[in-house]
Amino acid sequence: MIKSIISFILSNLKNSIGWKTHRKIVVFSVDDYGNVRLNSAAARKNMDAAGMKIYSRFDALDTLETTQDLEQLFTVLSSVKDKNGKHAIFSVFALPCNIDFEKMEADEFQHFYFETLPNTYKKLAIQQPEAYTGTWDLWKEGIAKGFLKPQFHGREHLNLKIFNDKLKNRNVELLTALSNKSYTSIADDDYPTMSAMAALDFLDVKENEDLKPMLKEGLQLFEEVFGYRSNYFTPPVFNIHHSLFQTLKDNGIQFLDLALHPKEHQGFNKYKKSLNYLGKKTKEGLCIMVRNVVFEPTEERGIDWVNFTMKQIETAFRWNKPAIISSHRVNFCGHIDKKNREKGLESLKKLLQQIVKKWPEVEFMSADEMAMILKDKKNV
Repeated sequence: MIKSIISFILSNLKNSIGWKTHRKIVVFSVDDYGNVRLNSAAARKNMDAAGMKIYSRFDALDTLETTQDLEQLFTVLSSVKDKNGKHAIFSVFALPCNIDFEKMEADEFQHFYFETLPNTYKKLAIQQPEAYTGTWDLWKEGIAKGFLKPQFHGREHLNLKIFNDKLKNRNVELLTALSNKSYTSIADDDYPTMSAMAALDFLDVKENEDLKPMLKEGLQLFEEVFGYRSNYFTPPVFNIHHSLFQTLKDNGIQFLDLALHPKEHQGFNKYKKSLNYLGKKTKEGLCIMVRNVVFEPTEERGIDWVNFTMKQIETAFRWNKPAIISSHRVNFCGHIDKKNREKGLESLKKLLQQIVKKWPEVEFMSADEMAMILKDKKNV
């Protein structure tokens, strides 16, 4: 009972400030597309046998999206239409690059190398044709038909300092993952201020100078891979230091997707708390976006995710806010376990059906489409 009351209060508080609109706008912001985390069921089996831990569902199930993943996702998205006859769209926060496992192996895992996403798919179509034949073509079709709208999520989804440290020290855990063409089940206990998956984490704030060219290159490669410049960015694991904001602004980013109550690392395990809200401006002129709804249908938390998410959307609309729904690709992955994908997509379809039934005036939009409305008009 107490948890329910606290959840109700927090849900209302996070929607009480910031930009408002009378339109019933629904956005799906879905992280981690384009990222190779777990290569295959065989890779997971090999890592299990080597004693590598599964820390979360991401370590167990999160794979680069397959042809079947995308086909079935597009079928669900196209099955429900808003008042304008538009289907829902996934604003996929995507990585244009991955580890070049083959090049690293040829170099006996001495140095870090990366490749662009189309090259990753080209290799996987040969290595695992039943899963990855035609996937990159389907990606491009999904973008053209408005099922997917990629935005920037970093050059690759890993912390390069941790990666290189472990590589230099010939860390068995990392080498086992890399030999299985994966980057998952990586411990980061020795790095209290960093996550192995958070590209922009650091120990000393001075390290951010080295991250600036990586962000610039990542945005250039995003344009090369997806065919347009990203104007919207969410950092991996939501972690970023404000010293990087100007670099983002200089390279085309207008909208920065951040946590509601972030703890910004100031260096050497010291943190500064702040409050974000929808439409808040940084001194560089970036517009901060805050997700106010959560939908993680394959995360076991003992709740009815469709009902839980509907209540959050209802709260957002009550406060005249768009419903910006946060989710992750792992909910819709079936390469390791088809039942995981079935569960996620079944829940997604139910959610979409209930949204249009409860709010016939709803409008499905991409994150950047909604953000441009915010930018152009204070209240609509």
